[in-house]
Amino acid sequence: MSAIVKLAEAPEKTSEDELRALENTYCSHGDTVHYTDHPKFFETCEGSYVYDATGTPFLDLQMWYSAVNFGYRNQRLNDAAHRQLDRLPQVASQYLHREKVELAALIARDAEAKFGYKGRVHFNVGGSQAIEDSLKLVRNYSGGKSLMFAFEGGYHGRTLGATAITSSYRYRRRYGHFGERAQFIEFPYHFRGPKGMSKEEYGEYCVQKFARLFESEYNGVWDPKAGKSEYAAFYIEPIQGTGGYVIPPMNFFTGLKKVLDDHGILLVVDEIQMGVYRTGKLWSVEHFGVSPDVLVFGKAITNGLNPLSGIWAREEMINPTIFPPGSTHSTFASNPMGTAVALETMKMVSEGDFGASVMEKGARFLDGLKALQKRHPIVGDVDGLGLALRMEICKPDGFTPDKATLDWMSDEGMKGDMLVDGRRHGLVLDVGGYHKNVITLAPNLMISHAEIDLALNLLDQLLTRAERR
Repeated sequence: MSAIVKLAEAPEKTSEDELRALENTYCSHGDTVHYTDHPKFFETCEGSYVYDATGTPFLDLQMWYSAVNFGYRNQRLNDAAHRQLDRLPQVASQYLHREKVELAALIARDAEAKFGYKGRVHFNVGGSQAIEDSLKLVRNYSGGKSLMFAFEGGYHGRTLGATAITSSYRYRRRYGHFGERAQFIEFPYHFRGPKGMSKEEYGEYCVQKFARLFESEYNGVWDPKAGKSEYAAFYIEPIQGTGGYVIPPMNFFTGLKKVLDDHGILLVVDEIQMGVYRTGKLWSVEHFGVSPDVLVFGKAITNGLNPLSGIWAREEMINPTIFPPGSTHSTFASNPMGTAVALETMKMVSEGDFGASVMEKGARFLDGLKALQKRHPIVGDVDGLGLALRMEICKPDGFTPDKATLDWMSDEGMKGDMLVDGRRHGLVLDVGGYHKNVITLAPNLMISHAEIDLALNLLDQLLTRAERR
């Protein structure tokens, strides 16, 4: 009897202990599950919560790394998936379907209205794959230039090309030299920047530090005689994601973009984590007054359902003359399930002033985080834009990073034993930051005021436990 038949004939409900034994034997540990020793099993989800087998609610403040922006099992988006499943769930990508065309047109028209450029959309499946597509697009347009700028603290994915422009060496260390590593530029992380500068002054300082690279040929990136740079593009996250939800000064990107424009360097904006209204706008770059040449999106555009990602690029970079059929491809790119849900997502957020709601909730949440900062010495910094929020956990001096305490808090939140109004709750947190000491908060964009208050209550309990342990 085959192993598949044996497994199929196994008891209907495998115990959690049995599942853990199977997982330990047969599942790769190469993903992120085993960052903790005893990963949690969840059974169901709804809205802002995931539930374990006992029915204990865990308030999720990271929503699958900002992929489920509109709540678990969002009825409207689930209905769109079911309609597509019953009509056209599969079709080979050499053919067309309505949802792909309508979604591309919607994204491109919106970008043209906001950024002033006609452009086109190219779809893929995951965020890293879309980054790879953008690298091909940039290299092709720039005549084969393979060098890129990117930020310290930036994260663009873990495929080979995406890892080369991600500043963390630990994602590259075991795999050798597989591409042109980016030159990493200082990001204006004000809390850990030079003392005595305002946030805006620090932003100007970082722009000038970058601009210095172009002062003469001996700074290594610019040939003043030819008027050409060795670098093709600068990859940015307007707000750093894995780097700890670091929010730059509002004047920073306008200064940076001028340096890029003066030297013929493209601006590629990674909106994979911050896009689709995480910051109160469709794309987070809209807050900063600059227009990208390429924009990469993914994650929340399908609310964590059938994966879909993509790039928008200016017409001269992506039209069929310069980027012909077959330039890059994935079997499941522009799949009908993903494009159908994404199209419904875009329609949903266009109804009413969705962004204003996100900004109002974000302000309420940030005020609560600031109140916690005043009560708890280990909270070194809080900040936020929309519902992209950060809380930096430090030693009692309020500045020295304390990764160990945050790791403990994350595990403690997963116990599901915090009491609120007589009911047990758990808390799902995500850890980020340069020193892995930042709680990166990405709650459900449809979170209620009562749930925000609950989140603050649970965070208060965790901080109190951490300070007393």
